[in-house]
Amino acid sequence: MKVEILSIGDELLIGQTVNTNATWLGQECSKIGLRVMHVTTISDDKSAIISAIDAAFLRCDIILVTGGLGPTKDDITKHTLCEYFDTELEIHLPTLQQIEGFFARRNRPMLESNIRQAELPQKCEILPNLNGTAAGMWFNHAGKVLISMPGVPYEMKGIMLDEVFPRLKQRFELKGIYHKTILTQGIGESFLAESIADWENEVRESGLELAYLPSPGLVKLRITSYEGISRKEEINAYFTVLKDRFPRYVFGEEEETLPQVIGALLRKEKLQIGTVESCTGGALAHSIMAITGASNYFSGSFLTYSNELKQRLVGVSETDLAKFGAVSKEVVEQMAANGREKLGVDVCVSTSGVAGPNGGTTQKPVGLVFIAIATADRTHSFQFQFGDERERNIQMTVLTALNLVRCELLGLIIEKK
Repeated sequence: MKVEILSIGDELLIGQTVNTNATWLGQECSKIGLRVMHVTTISDDKSAIISAIDAAFLRCDIILVTGGLGPTKDDITKHTLCEYFDTELEIHLPTLQQIEGFFARRNRPMLESNIRQAELPQKCEILPNLNGTAAGMWFNHAGKVLISMPGVPYEMKGIMLDEVFPRLKQRFELKGIYHKTILTQGIGESFLAESIADWENEVRESGLELAYLPSPGLVKLRITSYEGISRKEEINAYFTVLKDRFPRYVFGEEEETLPQVIGALLRKEKLQIGTVESCTGGALAHSIMAITGASNYFSGSFLTYSNELKQRLVGVSETDLAKFGAVSKEVVEQMAANGREKLGVDVCVSTSGVAGPNGGTTQKPVGLVFIAIATADRTHSFQFQFGDERERNIQMTVLTALNLVRCELLGLIIEKK
């Protein structure tokens, strides 16, 4: 069944409020076999609402509307729906009683505007809202359905879980959509697509869908089956092929993070890790220690943003700093090797780069980053050229460093950059 999410609210259009409702609805709908085809955001405006409903009914079976059901005069959704479905408002006594109880339990006076929230369309099924005062409404229209709910997230979720999903399952023959996602780091979307073109063709020819989901430093690959969990093992087999083919890049599944992955490896091997950071400004250490239980494997960090602290805290050679500069292979390797000894850890990671947007030169442009890893056996460094934006460069450096640690711990062959 095809679904359109219709989000009403000027606050969404101007960016004052993030539309978390659409995200949650998309996730939950897919679990029961509802395919969200469109998400439309519109103003609290009568003509905009009517036009959006007309368009949605042409292309979808179910319309999920959120917002515009509050007690104030700018909330016009209920009145617009009455006009659209040729009906009138009337006091719905069970809803009025529920609203009265809502205010009584909170020892608050009930205003006339709150009473008006019990005025609901005659031609709809009322969906009780146990968490607020704006009831949901279910309209049947030419074999299709429009469901209107409040925009307050916890109220909308309550109505969907308690009322809407059970009714949809009962009315429509739904087959759950099954998704599986794997996570990659260190390979760009375009290069990844070229490298797995043969694999991708097989996936698509089998009737499964493949999506690339890139973000700074990461690319997720999601396979979707609209036949439900029956194809789970087939999807697992496809992803096993990728994991075996690209162990350097594939680091996890679903909601796993690199800090979680390396934390599990460090705990398993009973190893201690530390960091010596310059361009990342402590972000690498923070990402590691943010995981519950990190005290079992994370010892600490040196934040050496200045050359003076690089020398004084971790013993970087003044001569090498003058000769090669702070952003260099020679310096970053000393940061990692000396930091490992001073922190007393098994593995030490160091970062130094030109985060930007200023400070770049022809020889060392913005985005140039060196990362080094020191263990008892060796110290080696890697050179990267990221982008022009400071926060993005820091984020890319952290993710790349974490993945290099993962590869080091797993004994994967890493080509030096």
